[in-house]
Amino acid sequence: MKLFDVYPLIDVTPAKAEGSYFWDENGTEYLDLYGGHAVISIGHSHPTYVKYITEQLNNIGFYSNYVKIPIQNQVAEQLTKLSGYPDYTLFLCNSGAEANENAIKLASFHTGKKKIIYFSGAFHGRTAAAVACTDNPKIVAPVNQSENFIKLPFNDLEALENEFKTNSDIAGVIVEGIQGVGGVQIPTTEFLQKIQQLCNENNVVFIADEIQSGFGRSGKFFSHQQAGVTPDIISMAKGMGNGFPVAGILISPKFKASYGLLGTTFGGNFLACAATKAVLEVIEEENLLQNAQEVGDYLVSLLQNQKNINEIRYQGLMIGIDLAFPCNEVRTRLVKEHKMLTGNASTPNTLRVLPALNVKKEDVKKFADALIQILNEY
Repeated sequence: MKLFDVYPLIDVTPAKAEGSYFWDENGTEYLDLYGGHAVISIGHSHPTYVKYITEQLNNIGFYSNYVKIPIQNQVAEQLTKLSGYPDYTLFLCNSGAEANENAIKLASFHTGKKKIIYFSGAFHGRTAAAVACTDNPKIVAPVNQSENFIKLPFNDLEALENEFKTNSDIAGVIVEGIQGVGGVQIPTTEFLQKIQQLCNENNVVFIADEIQSGFGRSGKFFSHQQAGVTPDIISMAKGMGNGFPVAGILISPKFKASYGLLGTTFGGNFLACAATKAVLEVIEEENLLQNAQEVGDYLVSLLQNQKNINEIRYQGLMIGIDLAFPCNEVRTRLVKEHKMLTGNASTPNTLRVLPALNVKKEDVKKFADALIQILNEY
């Protein structure tokens, strides 16, 4: 049986990994500055991560939400401490798309309304409601098309205000803390504050999609905290499990739970929670929020005013480097000539850099030197 061929793969086969590096089947070393779409948050094979997952697997790996799973409460307690949302509740699931599905569903349940506002450049997932509010018609099947999802221009306060004036059926507004697939586009403070204001005034649910930008990547635990806003629901995934499939939503106390309102078979299982527990412990003990900010600032300082770099957008270690031309050739050369992995985006000139939060300055210096060398040849 062959695999369903939907991924344009880089010709690299990781066989072993540690920290910000991995080695292929031939023992060739690569610097990983992408982390599988910002998933590797505390570095490959971190000792705490390996320990917690191994110990948990030696006891019990899985049971569904049919019995008590105390490690779920331990994760919730850690999130209470680190996230800045001590009065919110936690619902655990498996992927970013599933987290957003539950956030959208909860917003509609809460308000009794149908319409969801999303923004140009958005990527919220590939499943039913999540893909309906993703700005990529190529991945929206006819069955996913719905008039309940309203696309507005990103960072456009006037368009947002006008929609609220003319539409009384808005259940929620969903916005990424930082658009990842969209090319590391950062919402302005004024834009996020206006979303919060309009949602509060009109009994509309403010959903912050922090799937890629959360769990410390921006230098804050959640990137929306840079703007001082307080969403009603926050979706999380990717870096939450450092590679183990785990996701969740943080839910404002204004929402009331009832049996069966939300549900999942695999979400919050023992192994998933062990992974998240390890990530949260390492983020706190190794002060990774500060490291993300400091190393991100350092890398950007190395690349400022360099040839063929038009713009750099970033918070912490979520970095988009806009080149003067499409980035694919540069990205390929980084892999082949310098053994470094980076990412791209829906904006063709944007090179996306999403390293582990504990990446070292000397590692990003290697990357900056390699990138500058390549760009100087054009």
